[in-house]
Parts: sequence; structure tokens; C-alpha cells
Amino acid sequence: MYTLIIGNKNLSSWSLRPWLALKAAAVPFEEVLIRLDQPETRASIAHYSPAGKVPVLKIEENGKTELIWDSLAICETLAERHPEAGLWPQDRLLRAKARSYAAEMHAGFPDMRDQLSMVFARRLETPDLRETTQKQIARIVAAWEEALAASEGGFLFGRFSIADCLYAPVVSRFVTYGIAVPAASQAYIARMMALPAMQEWKSGAEAEIARGWK
Repeated sequence: MYTLIIGNKNLSSWSLRPWLALKAAAVPFEEVLIRLDQPETRASIAHYSPAGKVPVLKIEENGKTELIWDSLAICETLAERHPEAGLWPQDRLLRAKARSYAAEMHAGFPDMRDQLSMVFARRLETPDLRETTQKQIARIVAAWEEALAASEGGFLFGRFSIADCLYAPVVSRFVTYGIAVPAASQAYIARMMALPAMQEWKSGAEAEIARGWK
């Protein structure tokens, strides 16, 4: 029923997000990985994606095929199709706040993305961070700390949710570049990195490096 087209696991932060949502929903899916930054990459992605980008979710059902692109759109689609998975909090106000967190991450933090690009399976020196990058990191940490202080579970809004999926690449970035965070956020990072799905993604990223990929 589902096929998720993704980019390199070491590099593609946008691909990680819906991949984690599929794992959290515990629904079977096939994976098609397109290696980025190659001469054939654009054509390979265009075969699946009208937007020319990964990820793309292909849904085959009742003899029809639909393509859903954009990480957040894919996650929302999965939440709608699999309400039993609890990909959003049940409480209406909490769900609205979780959506605000996810949307802020989806649309923001350009300097953090630029200076701390996702290189999931590597450990790199902390770059000389611009003031704007430092402010964006501080905003992320403040948001985490606020959510974790009110959370009755180990994640941002209790149980693992789409909000955590959206911030998973940031978790990996902070590990890669050794970004110091307060104790609650550090514990959150540890819980996220210990998730079986995150460890599985890491193994895939390490295998790419072993093959000589970036």
C-alpha cells in the first residue's frame, strides 16, 4: 500500500521525518532510496515527485495510485489514515500546540539548517555560529524545555508524535555538532537517539558512509 521515496539517510533530514512517522504508526511500507547529488538524481526524483523533491509517499489502494509530497503533508496524511497510531495528541488544545511546534520547525530556523546541516552518522566540530544561528538554537531549546516541563511522557507532548518526527533531524544535528543544551533537552535527545527507528536509520546512514557516500 505504501512506498516512501527518500534521499540519503545520512543527509536527507526531510526524508527522516515521514519515515519515523511510518515506523511509529507500525504500518508496512516499501522504501525507495535515491542517492542525492548525482548526475541522475534529478531525473530519478522526477519519476516519482511532481515537486522534484524527496520525500514522496506513494499510496496504492483500490487500483489507484496517489502521490503525497512534503514531509509534513505526508505525516498529516498518515495521522488521518491511522488514527489508532496516535501520531497527534488526543487532547484538542495539546494537539493544536503540537501542530504549532511542527509547523514552526517545518517553516523556520534557516540559519540553523545552513550551519548545522544534517550529517546523521558523523561527529563534526562545532562551527563558528552566527548570532542568528545561536538565537534559533536558543528558540528550539526553549520550546523543547517548555514542552518537556509540561509533558507526562518522555517526548514533547507525552507519547511520541509528529512534533518529535519534525524535530528528529535537529536532535541528530545537535549530536553531530556537539551543541550543549540543558539537562531536560539532553535527556530528550538521548531518548530520541535511543529509539529503535532512529538506530535503524543510523545504521542505514553508516552503511552509506561505508560505501563511500557523503
